[in-house]
Amino acid sequence: MLFRSERYVERPRHVEIQILGDQHGNLVHLWERDCSTQRRHQKLIEESPSPRLPLETRRKMCEAAVRLAKAAGYFSAGTVEFIVDQQDNFYFIEVNARIQVEHPVSEMVSGIDLVKSQIRVAAGEKLGFTQKDIVPRGHAIECRINAEDPAANFRPCPGRIERLVAPGGYGVGFDSHLTVGYTLPPHYDSLVGKLIVHQPTRQEAIQTMIRALKELRIEGIKTTVPLHLEVLSNAAFHEAQVDTTFVERMLAG
Repeated sequence: MLFRSERYVERPRHVEIQILGDQHGNLVHLWERDCSTQRRHQKLIEESPSPRLPLETRRKMCEAAVRLAKAAGYFSAGTVEFIVDQQDNFYFIEVNARIQVEHPVSEMVSGIDLVKSQIRVAAGEKLGFTQKDIVPRGHAIECRINAEDPAANFRPCPGRIERLVAPGGYGVGFDSHLTVGYTLPPHYDSLVGKLIVHQPTRQEAIQTMIRALKELRIEGIKTTVPLHLEVLSNAAFHEAQVDTTFVERMLAG
């Protein structure tokens, strides 16, 4: 594990490791999430597993995250974040000592309820499983839906929700606080929902997400759904040729 500023890495990828530990010295990782699809260093799409991460790099990164957390005596849910260069070297960024927006991605591929586990750990319970029990399954993708207008330089779009239709079907979930009649204020973060899909393969997950985005209806405000559809339909995203500068290059082109 190396330490290096992101500005010195050309076209970096952003990969993070979900960790979970109890107060009895047990600590595991729930594999990685790729968060490279960003705009102005704000995450837009997260997925697991990372589609471009070699297995050996993945193993070393997960082991490094666990070593770091154990050295700090950490318990509860947390995330160890790294950037990865074009040669698949990884560099430590930070530790987020909390549950994160994208935690459902790790829950989908691991089958572990992180929020429930976090509460049990806080109550002094042991994890109840070991690292060998955490076998990743399928592919999960999450899109962060923000109240912004991509056609107007991502201008914030507060307002009253006139219509809300959440997509459904196998492997599709939508987490949101929105209801019809709710007035979205201008004072807080623009995130209004998380659209999550889980399918056996990455291509199936991408196609399911595209279908779900098209079915999602949030009327009365503008959202970033058109941007997500543009990204998910881009050949570079399908080929996993994405880094933290990809969205800016796509929009500029």
